[in-house]
Amino acid sequence: MNYLEHIGKYFMMLRRVFTKPQRFKVFYEAFFKEVEDLGLKSLGIIMFISFFIGGVIALQTALNLENPFIPRSLVGFAAKRSIILEFAPTFCSIILAGKVGSYITSSIGTMRVTEQIDALEVMGINSLNHLVLPKVLATVFFYPFLISLGMFLGIFGGWVAGVLSGLFSGADYIEGIQTDFKPFLLVYAIIKTLVFAFLIATVPSYHGYFVKGGSIAVGRASTQSVVWTTILIVIANYFLTQMLLT
Repeated sequence: MNYLEHIGKYFMMLRRVFTKPQRFKVFYEAFFKEVEDLGLKSLGIIMFISFFIGGVIALQTALNLENPFIPRSLVGFAAKRSIILEFAPTFCSIILAGKVGSYITSSIGTMRVTEQIDALEVMGINSLNHLVLPKVLATVFFYPFLISLGMFLGIFGGWVAGVLSGLFSGADYIEGIQTDFKPFLLVYAIIKTLVFAFLIATVPSYHGYFVKGGSIAVGRASTQSVVWTTILIVIANYFLTQMLLT
């Protein structure tokens, strides 16, 4: 019953979030601030991890191709599929859930325990719309670009790893990337990214908004938000894969 209560409160929260902003100028300023805080400040870690994980995927694939009859271009093909289908949209989103989710929960939770949210409500401001809607729109609009950059750098990292290690040639890798290319796979990855971005913005916001207690409660809520966001991303990934690829 406790889980049902949280699910109900979550959807009731969303109903208040998606209302018309009271002052569009304030909303636009908040939106671009969230794009910087939740998106631009995550560029570095996504670029770094994507590049090196792409190299690791390519190297591991090449090291496991011991049969001389298997073409070396399979390395590029396997790396492309792995990065586009799973690594970039799913694992990068899980990384963002840890980095961004804890920030969202702690920032909103601190406002709750210091009674700043109560002050907004007293002034007649829809606090959920004011605090959460810019975060949702910022992640939904910016994260597809972030994940697309992760795809590119992951594939590029695989090419660099092959050239530097000598396990496979750059020409074979590029041939594998071009083999059996399906544009729908990119659409599938972007759809997953949009769903994951929505979860990354709303689930931590829920935990931060309804936190009770002091600073210790805020820290506990931040941990819970990261755990539950990760769980929901994994579950959503399973059902989206079933619906879109089967």
